[in-house]
This record gives sequence, structure tokens and C-alpha cells, in this order.
Amino acid sequence: MKLIALLGMPNTGKSTLFNRISGASARVGNWPGITVDLMSAKILLGGHIAELIDLPGIYDLHGFSDDEQVVRHFLENNEIDLVILVLNTSQVDRQLSLGLQVRDLGLPTVLMLNMVDEAKRGGITVDPAIMSQHLGTPVAMLSAKYGEGFQQALQLAAQTMNNATAHPAPEELRAQLDSDDKIERQMEEIVKAAVQMPVQLTDALTSRLDKLLLHPWLGLPIFFAALYLLFQLIFTVGAPLQDGVAWLLDHGRSDLLEPMMASWPGWLHGLLLDGIYNGVGTVAAFVPIIILFFLVMTLVEDSGYLSRAAFLMDALMAKMGLDGRGFVMLLMGFGCNVPALMGTRVMRNRASRLLTMLVIPFSLCSARLQVFVFMTAVLFTPQQAPLVLFSMYLMSFAVTFLSALLFKSQFHSNEPFILELPPYRFPTPRQIVLRGWQEVGHFLNRASKFIIAGVVLVWALTNYPSGTAPASIDTYAGMIGQVLSPVLTPIGIDAQLAIALIFGFVAKEIVVGSLAVIYGLQGDELMQLMAQRLDWVQGMSFMLFTLIYTPCLSTIATLKTESRSSGFMWLSIGWSLLLAWMVSFAFYQGARALGF
Repeated sequence: MKLIALLGMPNTGKSTLFNRISGASARVGNWPGITVDLMSAKILLGGHIAELIDLPGIYDLHGFSDDEQVVRHFLENNEIDLVILVLNTSQVDRQLSLGLQVRDLGLPTVLMLNMVDEAKRGGITVDPAIMSQHLGTPVAMLSAKYGEGFQQALQLAAQTMNNATAHPAPEELRAQLDSDDKIERQMEEIVKAAVQMPVQLTDALTSRLDKLLLHPWLGLPIFFAALYLLFQLIFTVGAPLQDGVAWLLDHGRSDLLEPMMASWPGWLHGLLLDGIYNGVGTVAAFVPIIILFFLVMTLVEDSGYLSRAAFLMDALMAKMGLDGRGFVMLLMGFGCNVPALMGTRVMRNRASRLLTMLVIPFSLCSARLQVFVFMTAVLFTPQQAPLVLFSMYLMSFAVTFLSALLFKSQFHSNEPFILELPPYRFPTPRQIVLRGWQEVGHFLNRASKFIIAGVVLVWALTNYPSGTAPASIDTYAGMIGQVLSPVLTPIGIDAQLAIALIFGFVAKEIVVGSLAVIYGLQGDELMQLMAQRLDWVQGMSFMLFTLIYTPCLSTIATLKTESRSSGFMWLSIGWSLLLAWMVSFAFYQGARALGF
């Protein structure tokens, strides 16, 4: 099988080309450095079955960033039959240095100058024949986004691979990668001969928008307003879809599964329906919102707007050991922590990425919001409820910034925040659909196995020993609540609320439902009973603990997968539990000391 390496600088449309060649759904976004994993796909090229590898975007083969080391290691340790080098046509005068470095490796290479549509709008013309003559490498012009010149570029790649004869030995490659030639002089000669660029590049739309969106005083308020409207759109449109999925799941259980399993043993019936079906169904009901979230964020990311937001917030975030990109991920976490954690792949430095992943779970996600809406309705007046919810958002930011300040020395990064602000672009429908499909697939694939394992465990804890009332204090879960009583009583959380928190470990959406099971009531009757048994101080302490303590299983699974470290996952769990207890303790004991 042939091996093809897809290589290029960040933000050159490399992953878009990968998707177009392979039909796969690698993540495509208008953000430098967005590809950090080795995506691969089997393709047919030049009569051969080949494996196409999408390497991380890099600026220099001789650099020392994590991504550059990945590319160097791959080139040195694999017999590559073809390198497809992707550069941005409108920036070829700056990016050709990478082309010269790749050429000097002696590997079969075809240079694909992408984004010719943008180059034409900017008045840039390139003569591929002259450039190929000077470079000694076949050159193709194309627009991977719209497919212009794609077939011709693919044919040229097939010819180059089939005509290749000898490959450099690994030791020759290593020696070449360790040496620097006179790249700058050669690059200037080629650009002067083959490229015609106007004296001043103009992008009227980008210039006009940046005057407003990057304004030192108006930039951030406009960004927050735009993001607020986008989230409103997501949940306004997604709520009916979520209700529809929940309705289907309910009817699937009552009309199909329950009659079918009526004669099955009680323990098996309970495990499959009350455990696995309800647990997985809770997650499945949120898939419509997750899909909408990804589709909307694709528009924002591919437009280039998130790069601007990162630029505006970088100075403040730097004081906490983060950078502007971390701020964007925190905002994404208010929709769902899982995609926000996955979004940290845009960070090139591992230390920065880990610190950002450590604080993202403190973002007040939509699942926690359901708990807070319920509790505020139980314990506070309609006039007080909005202020209580607003205080939860403020606390979310507070614990995020506190954690970043405390741990920034452990995850210290000296990497400067260098981010190219690309022109504003709008993704095609094909890009949007592929992005949504890929991210939802990743979410379901990675999280489902942990959700199933978690709900099975919770069901067992709340249904055994045999003969006990489900979710009562006589079950194993109730016994755990009693054991935790010395720890939770000082923060105003009793055994019943402790059981609800155990359910919340699987998914925060289960907390409200578990309270109905625990108290044996629902609707207004449940709210009235809880209002009698809890005061507002206990309710606030419970909400603070729910906000900060261990995130759901989906988030934990994503933390482990994205960090590739079980130790980091346990650090996140341990710190969130400790911080949740300390904050709730300070609030509860302080309020009681003041006579509340």
C-alpha cells in the first residue's frame, strides 16, 4: 500500500483538501493549527490503494513545537511515496520557504497552491509552470473549498507518485532536516519570477469589519452580544427538537420495550430499562442541541471571528496563565463541556492545552443550568431567581480564574501567542455538514461506552440489596450517602441530596429526576416538599457544589482521551471535588454564622 503525506502550513485549507480527496470528515476550521492529530483515510490514486495521512500544520521543518516534532518524526520513520504540500496562494511569498525545505528532502512531492479564489480577488497571479521549473517540483492550482482545479491536481499527484523512483534513506532525511540551506534567497528568486502581486493587498470587507469588531472598546461587547444571540438561537431551536427526541424515547419505552420485556426477570428488566435505556436516553435527548451547537460554531470558527475574540482577550487571560484561545473554549463550555475540551486541539503547546482543559469543566453547562432552574423555582421568588442564576455564572468565572492562577505554575508555557488573523470567510454547506457529522460521531463514540458503564453502576447502587426501595437510604447508594454524611453535613447536604449528587456524576441532567425518585413525588408536590425540607442556604450550597464538583462521565471520558493521561483526569476530578467542598463550606458556614 502506498503512503501519502498531506503537509502544509496552518490555515491553508489542508484539512478541507483531505476531506475532498478522501470523503472523510476531518475537522475543518478557519483557525491556524486546527489539525493536531494524524487523520488517515484509504483512497484510490493512480491505480494504487494508498493511505492518506493528514499531518499537523507547521510553519517550519526546523522548528521545535510539538506539531513540528510530530511531522519530523513521521517523515524520518516512514517510507513515504508522495508528499502533497499545500500552501495558500495569496501568501505564497511567505510560505514558499516550507516548499523549499520539503523539496530538499528528496521525497516525491507535488505542490498544491490552494485558495486560488482568494488570490484572484486579491489580484495575485501565479504561473505554475515557471514556479515548477524553478522549484523542481510539479505545481497545481486549486480551490479545495469549491473544487476548482481539484481533478487536475489529483491527476498530477498520481503521475508524480507513479513516476517516483528512489527514496532517500532515513539517515539522509535526518541529516537534511538538521541542516539549513539558503532558503530565503531561493524563495525570493522563485517568487520574483513566478508570482505577480499588487503593491498593496486589499480586502475591503475584512478591513471594514475589523475596524468595528477589533475596536479596543466596542470589540468585546459586540463579541459577547453576538455569542449570546448564537446561544439563544441554539437553545431556542434545539429545545423543541430535544423535547421531540425525549418524546420518542418515552414512547419507545412505554409502547415497545415495556410490553416486550414484561415477562423478563425483574432485575434484567430494571437494568435494561431503568439503567441503560434511561441513562443513554438522557444523553441522546441532548444530541439535537449538540448538533446545532457544532453547526453554529462551524460558522463562527470558519468565518475567522474566534481568532479575533482570542486576540481581544489575550492580555487578560495571559495573567492567569492562559491565552485568548482558552477564553473562547471557556465560552464554548457554557453550551457543553465536551466540545469545548475537544476544541483545545487548536493549542500547539501541551502545557497551555492541559491548563485550559483543567478549567473548562467549571463552565456552567446547559445540563447544570437545568438543576439551577429547578432549585431556584423551589426556593426563591420569581424576582430573586434571575439574580441567583446570574450569581451562578459569576461563580463559574470566579472558580475558573482561581484555578488557572493556582495551577499556572504547574502548566507553565513560554510559547508566545502568535495568531494570524485570516480574512473573513464563510463555509460551504458541505463543510458545515461534514463538521457536524464528525464531531457528533466523536461525541457519541467516545462517551457512549462510559455512559453505559456509569448508568449500570448507578442502577446497581440504587436497586441493591434486594428488597429495598429503589434509591432509598437502605440501598448501597443510600449507604454511601450515610458514609459521606460527615463530609457533606458541614455544607448543608443531607443523605437524600447526596444520592442525587451520585446520579449527577453520570450526567447532571439526571439530578432532578433522581430527586423525584428519592422523594417519591413529582411536579408541584415535589417542589412543595423540598421547599419545606430545605431553606435557601442549603439550596445555594447544593447548587454551588453541583456547579463545581466532578463533571459528568462524558466530560471525564473526554478529559482522559484528549489529555492522554489518567493522572491528569484524576487531578481534575480531585481538584473539582476539593474546590466544590471548600466553596460550599465557606458559603454555608458563613451564612449560618450571620444568622441566616
